[in-house]
Amino acid sequence: MKLTVKRENFIQAIQKVINIIGNRSTLPVLANILLEAKDNILTLTTTDLEIRITNSLEVNVEREGKTTIPAKKLAALVSRFLADDVHLDSNEKHHTQITCGTSEFKILGLSDEDFPPAAEFPSTSHIKFKEVDFKKMLDRISYAVSLDDTRKVLHGILCSVKENTVTAVATDGKRLALVEKVPEEFKGSEGDTIIPLKAANEIKRILENKDEIVHLEFGEKQACFRTDKVCLTTKLIEGNYPNYRQVIPVGFNKSLDVPAAILLAKLELVSLALADDSSYIILTFDEGKLNLQASSANIGEGSDYLDVDYNEARIDISFNPNFLAEPLKHCDTDKIKIKLNDGFSPVALEAADGFLYVIMPMRNR
Repeated sequence: MKLTVKRENFIQAIQKVINIIGNRSTLPVLANILLEAKDNILTLTTTDLEIRITNSLEVNVEREGKTTIPAKKLAALVSRFLADDVHLDSNEKHHTQITCGTSEFKILGLSDEDFPPAAEFPSTSHIKFKEVDFKKMLDRISYAVSLDDTRKVLHGILCSVKENTVTAVATDGKRLALVEKVPEEFKGSEGDTIIPLKAANEIKRILENKDEIVHLEFGEKQACFRTDKVCLTTKLIEGNYPNYRQVIPVGFNKSLDVPAAILLAKLELVSLALADDSSYIILTFDEGKLNLQASSANIGEGSDYLDVDYNEARIDISFNPNFLAEPLKHCDTDKIKIKLNDGFSPVALEAADGFLYVIMPMRNR
């Protein structure tokens, strides 16, 4: 294999695929990037046996071929090169000569035959989203995924397709985040798919805020997420996701609209009076005001308020401040609707774009 590639394009392509490589791989070749050069296209592939990512870019290929190169070493070299063109020349022993400007290295790789092949799977459904829309869906809810719960199904994001609407759900048992959206196109059978959190985070990282199409293909045990240049394949979490609809109260007797950014800013400000994450912040809904108050024995106390359109009976309700702040950090709407019944029942935050967040109040100690 012999080729020339633009340094800036090369490092961007490497960064798309390198994130899933761990420090300790069960197989030495899993620490490497598979490089395949053909028809003036260079395809880079990495895998951890659960997730597989490929990315392609245009290069000048003088001799077609395949090899694998240690991923982190390659990334470190390319990111530090100073010239524009990077030249790679790999021999039959998979020793690769890498030159850029006055810099010259020989890197010892492994055979491409040792690299795990891609697993084919029949897809049962095919969904098309704009990249920006699907990236936003995952970002709106992924923070609510549980990694501590013994139920493995909660370690991922549920992607449920029904009546041409995709519902994405994440929960850790204490809060639930949900977003619904109609895709650009849907073909195949309806059903539920659980995407592992690691794969969802990689998809978020890879996708760009563009109107280009990302293709979602779901099979029984695997799923594929594909754009024009990048493809991520992941194993799915098997099992039945809990009935999340049961967590959402049937109705609320009180609601008010608040500016999301201002509520977040005041929430983070008042939370500075708290000593640790186990502390709580008290929200008081009273005549025309939403009061925020926090106190701790080691630091002191703090309070602030917002003027709101609230004319119901006074309610005091306590929350984990991080749980309350996270949906606001990932909110891109100006207003958020707070819906509640009393100081002890679940509270909902709702946005007009299909987002819903349900959180349980804390019991004051």
